[in-house]
Amino acid sequence: MSIRLGDTAPDFTAQTNEGSINFHEWLGESWGVLFSHPKDFTPVCTTELGEASRLKPEFDKRNVKIIGLSVDPADSHNKWAEDIKETQGHALNFPVIADADKKVSDLYEMIHPNANDTFTVRSVFVIGPDKKVKLTLTYPASTGRNFPEILRVIDSLQLTAKYSVATPVNWKDGDDVIIVPAVSDEAAKEKFPGGWKTLKPYLRVVPQPGK
Repeated sequence: MSIRLGDTAPDFTAQTNEGSINFHEWLGESWGVLFSHPKDFTPVCTTELGEASRLKPEFDKRNVKIIGLSVDPADSHNKWAEDIKETQGHALNFPVIADADKKVSDLYEMIHPNANDTFTVRSVFVIGPDKKVKLTLTYPASTGRNFPEILRVIDSLQLTAKYSVATPVNWKDGDDVIIVPAVSDEAAKEKFPGGWKTLKPYLRVVPQPGK
């Protein structure tokens, strides 16, 4: 069965280039991003790991831990890290799971036989502090991931969790947001004392809370 939004992220113990981890324990009270790579020394993924390393302070700021996965062993990851630093200008600064037995890949259904039956596709899972899956994305091997979009989604998810708001199309941090339908007007008065604009009874726009 596929992993769906709201499911508990499967727990596992695995080796990484930074040692053994238990996934749920490693996450602790943090949010998490798990993203997979077909194998080490692949061109698109080399650029992605460099970019994720560059943006790690942005993930840290949001209380998000990032972890990669590749089906090659940990010593290969460490050699790959040298190439990442040399070509991308940013040293690898987060763990990468060594999934040689494809245990985690199978657990998270990262192998799509109709695309390629030998290595993982490039999946992204955003996981909340409650260990529930909040977002899934799957990219083809040829298309680099958009990490600013992943950060944007995390900002939206964290706003929803804290303030009971949703974010409209093309929203970015600082834009107006939408009061979720589950919040009544009476409850909204307490949550948003500055008021809101009602475009339709189901579409109530309010400035982004916390700004």
